[in-house]
Amino acid sequence: MSGRRIFLVLVAVWGVLSLGQQNRAWAQDTRSVDDASAQEVVEGMGNKAARGIANVTTGWMEFPKQIYETYQEDGWAQGVFVGPFKGLGMTVVRTVSGAVEFATFFIAYPGFFDPYFDPPYVWEKE
Repeated sequence: MSGRRIFLVLVAVWGVLSLGQQNRAWAQDTRSVDDASAQEVVEGMGNKAARGIANVTTGWMEFPKQIYETYQEDGWAQGVFVGPFKGLGMTVVRTVSGAVEFATFFIAYPGFFDPYFDPPYVWEKE
């Protein structure tokens, strides 16, 4: 397998694993557009659009964040050798999900305009 193909497979696996953890949070949300006021719907759309723009523009910050967090949790060797791969994967996932959130800000999915994964912004802790 070429290096590019391995990288794409790793990014895809990371994305699927990240989204799989969010299903529990989506299942807990009981709000719906039918039960919400117009103000709540507009606020939800605005929050989703702003979150999408923020994640597209700050997605690159996942790279150093994942290196640092991996170093803190698993030691320097993991931080040096595994952290960059986690950072690259999360950079792609956060940037792409931000673009999707911005492109679909008018759709109340997932849940009631909820974020695609947790934490919703790169600067928040999990």
